[in-house]
Amino acid sequence: MNASLTLAMLAAAGAALVIQNLLMVRITQSVSTILITLVANSAVGLVLLVSTLLARDGVAGITEALGAARWWWLLPGLLGSYFVFAGIMSYQRVGAAATISVLVASQLLAGLAADALKAENPLSRLGLPSLVGAALLVAGAYLIVRDRV
Repeated sequence: MNASLTLAMLAAAGAALVIQNLLMVRITQSVSTILITLVANSAVGLVLLVSTLLARDGVAGITEALGAARWWWLLPGLLGSYFVFAGIMSYQRVGAAATISVLVASQLLAGLAADALKAENPLSRLGLPSLVGAALLVAGAYLIVRDRV
């Protein structure tokens, strides 16, 4: 997959995330607890992915997944569920723009830190353009959020 297609896919995923969260806020407003929304979201994803794995690899795929599973494999699911929960709550309380700006800024800062930790020379990964870009993104997030909290 070339870089342009990858970036287009990411842009579509970003737009899909906004639509997903708006729909999940709507679901949450029609039920007694946000947990119902979270369960429905996770259940649909689980059914889709298990069905895809079964269609692709049959029972051998499920057997491989179960045999390879480790306790720490629970962590991404917990973190993902927290991400979805925080997104829904934030969309309801501060709106889509504030939620997205804080999420993107925090993801960028964490991503820069992760890249720096992976590098043999961390300072080479954190060049001035990257730091200026991160500072501008954080400043932009602050400007969007400051009147909403």
